[in-house]
Amino acid sequence: MRSTLFPLAATTAVQMLASMALVTVPVFAPAAARDIGVSAALLGLFVSVSYCTSMVSSLFAGALVRRGGAIRVSQWSLGLCALGMASVAAGSPVLVFAGAVLVGIGYAPITPASSHILARTTPPSMMSLVFSLKQTGVPLGGAAAGALVPVLVLWGGWRFAALAVGLACLAVALLTQPLRRELDDDREPARRLASGDLLAVLRTTLRDPMLRRLALCSFCFAGLQLSFVSFLVTYLTTSIAYSLVAAGLMLTVAQVGGTVGRIAFGAIADRTRRPMRVLGVVGAGMALCAVATAFFSPGTPAAWIATVCAVFGATAIGWNGVFLAQVARFAPAGEASAATAGALFFTYAGVVVFPTIFAVLVESGAGYAAAFLACASPAAACALWLLARHLDSAS
Repeated sequence: MRSTLFPLAATTAVQMLASMALVTVPVFAPAAARDIGVSAALLGLFVSVSYCTSMVSSLFAGALVRRGGAIRVSQWSLGLCALGMASVAAGSPVLVFAGAVLVGIGYAPITPASSHILARTTPPSMMSLVFSLKQTGVPLGGAAAGALVPVLVLWGGWRFAALAVGLACLAVALLTQPLRRELDDDREPARRLASGDLLAVLRTTLRDPMLRRLALCSFCFAGLQLSFVSFLVTYLTTSIAYSLVAAGLMLTVAQVGGTVGRIAFGAIADRTRRPMRVLGVVGAGMALCAVATAFFSPGTPAAWIATVCAVFGATAIGWNGVFLAQVARFAPAGEASAATAGALFFTYAGVVVFPTIFAVLVESGAGYAAAFLACASPAAACALWLLARHLDSAS
């Protein structure tokens, strides 16, 4: 249990702080937009810019983990996230863009690094649950951002909030150092980084039919997830007449739902041994919640909005652990980090494409309802495909 618990705790903490850095700017966007000189909706694209960078950065992750070790790569990643937050705090549009790029470069290697660690330390019968527990770092980071960032903004301003999150990233990076000797014992310092590593990572994912299918579904699921997380606060403040603090609390409700969902779906997938069916049901749930969110209005009861946000969070945020466990299962022996990096290339592509379409629809006058419905449709199609294809027989 010790060999599983400590790596799980470390990778979860790293994931949580990186996710908090990623979500911080969309959370304080309504307060920072005027100072920066852009609209709040455009600041919501911070996540898309970060993930666009992550698409490329992820392709190097497998080789970086092999060379430097998973813990060291995680520390470098948190350092880049901290530098990105400092750049955002400078306040100009160019430096905010640079901050998004830095956070994206830092964010991408974290999941392949953690998959490398957990694939070595987790019993096969617990893969979905352990990977899901690690992935609770994403909604926990988002929940922390939703609950703490508005308070930090009220206390010291949005620049102060960005710097505080950056310092927290550095603190966690330092706290993981005692684990490096044990968990980075398989690193290959003499390994060279070559351009061929990029194609090798993609080949690892694309040559396997199951990994291809998982990558395609992650494109649609992640796109809806990040559209929801990136624009919920702005949607509630600008269209539903919520205060920044109240909207941030709804994001926290969604992230808490995501935390519960990740654990529950991981346990269900392990217990039923039908992870693909679990992913299909979860995909259908997130699509239905997106439809419900599209029809919020200023007169919608707060209890209903909170309920939808909780279920939306549980499904749209809760699928990742089962997905990553399946990728690790189908990866060639010793190639969990490479297979994860290749699959995440498509995941991050969805995160880039969907929120961009979402923002374009909002800025063009189509509105938030049309944007939520547009992002829900591909997720619904993937969910039906997963359920209709009976992929469990191959899992």
